[in-house]
Amino acid sequence: MNYDVKDISLAKNGLLKIEWANREMPVLNLIKKRFEKEKPLRNIKIACCLHVTTETANLMITLKSAGAEVSLCASNPLSTQDDVAAALVKYFDISVFAIRGEDNKRYYSHIKSVLSMNNQITMDDGADLVSTLHKEKKYKDILTKIIGGTEETTTGVIRLKSMAEKNVLKYPIIAVNNAKTKHMFDNRYGTGQSTIDGILRATNILLAGKKFVVCGYGYCGKGVAMRAKGMGAEVIICEVDSIKALEAVMDGYRVMSLEEASKIGDIFVTVTGNTNVIDIKHFFKMKDSAIVANSGHFNVEINLNGLKKLSKRIRKIREFVEEYELKSGKKIYVLAEGRLINLASAEGHPSMVMDMSFANQSLCVEYLVKNYKNKVFNLEKKVYDVPEEIDKEVAILKLSSMGIKIDKLSKLQKKYLSSWEFGT
Repeated sequence: MNYDVKDISLAKNGLLKIEWANREMPVLNLIKKRFEKEKPLRNIKIACCLHVTTETANLMITLKSAGAEVSLCASNPLSTQDDVAAALVKYFDISVFAIRGEDNKRYYSHIKSVLSMNNQITMDDGADLVSTLHKEKKYKDILTKIIGGTEETTTGVIRLKSMAEKNVLKYPIIAVNNAKTKHMFDNRYGTGQSTIDGILRATNILLAGKKFVVCGYGYCGKGVAMRAKGMGAEVIICEVDSIKALEAVMDGYRVMSLEEASKIGDIFVTVTGNTNVIDIKHFFKMKDSAIVANSGHFNVEINLNGLKKLSKRIRKIREFVEEYELKSGKKIYVLAEGRLINLASAEGHPSMVMDMSFANQSLCVEYLVKNYKNKVFNLEKKVYDVPEEIDKEVAILKLSSMGIKIDKLSKLQKKYLSSWEFGT
C-alpha cells in the first residue's frame, strides 16, 4: 500500500470530512445499506482511478460494503485530498496510491500499482487505467480477466469510443457520464459551482462586471456560464459546434470566435476536452492581466508550452496563480498550472450531485458483475450507455431523499399515449 499513515491527526481530519460529505449523499447510502446485506460484489477486485476526494471516499466505502476489494489512485495530480487518502487507509483498510502534487512519473507509477492487483473491474475518470492496460504488453494476461469497466467523465468517454471504433478496446465499458442523472446535474451544476469556487479561492477577484469567456458550451460550459452570469459577469461563449453556439445565443449569451473574445475578455475558462483551445494567437491578443483557467479533464486545453516561449519571466504570485510576463511587458495569469481549477484550488463538485454520479457507478458495477456471474448476456467490447432502469432508479431515489413526490400516469393516460388512434 503506497499511502503511509504517520500523522494520525491527518487521517482523523479526513474521516470527519468524509462523514460531512456523507450527509449529502443519501442515494449512495441507500445503495450501501442494500449492498451490506446482499454482498453483490463479493470477491470482486476493482481498480479505481478517480479524484481522491471525500465523495470518492464514500463511493469506495460503498463498494467495499458490497464485498469488493478496491484499490484507488488519483485521476489528476492536483486533485488528491491527502487527509481523505490517509483516512481511507487508516480507518477503512482501502489501498490508496495518491499524493497531492505528484509528478507525472509518480502519477503513472501509482496507476500501475493499482493495475498490478489482478482486478476484474476498472473504474476510470479520464480513461487512464484503460489506456495504460491497452498500451503496455505486460498487462496482456490481466486484460483477459477483466469483466468490464465504467467511465466517469466526458473526456474519458471520447477516448474510449475512439478505441472501440478502432477495434482495440478489449472489454466493455459503461459510460456513467452519459447517464442523465450524471451529466445533466454533475456536469452542469457541479462543474458550474465548483469552477467558480476554484477561481475565487485562487484569485479572490470580483466577478461582477468582468467579461467572462467560456470555451465550450456542453453541459459543463453551460454550468460555468450560468454561475458566472449569476455572479454579475458578462458571459461570452466560444464554440465550434454550430448547434451549441445557437443554443448559447438563445440562452442570452454573447457568442463569438475565441480570437475576437481574446481582445476583450478578462477571465477565460476552457471546458472542452480538447487540446490547445487557448493557443499562442490568443495570448498575443489578450489584454494585460487576463486570467486563464481550465476546468476540462486534462491540462492540455491551454497551450502552456507556447505561452512559456512567449514569456520573458514566470513567477508564482499566489498559491494557485502563476504570472507569465510576455516580452511585450503584458502579463497573463494562469491558474492551477492549467489543471482542473475546481479540484486544484477548491474541493471539486458538491456532495449532493456526486451522490447521483457515484450511485450510477455503484449500480453499473453491480450490473456488470451480475450479468457476468449469471451469464445473462455477453456484452461486446464497446462503450455502452447506462441502462435506463438504473438511471431512473437513481432519479427516483434522489427525489425520495428530498421528500419530493411526483405524479404517475393513469391506465387511461398510458393507453392514450401508446395508441396511434388519437381522439378527443
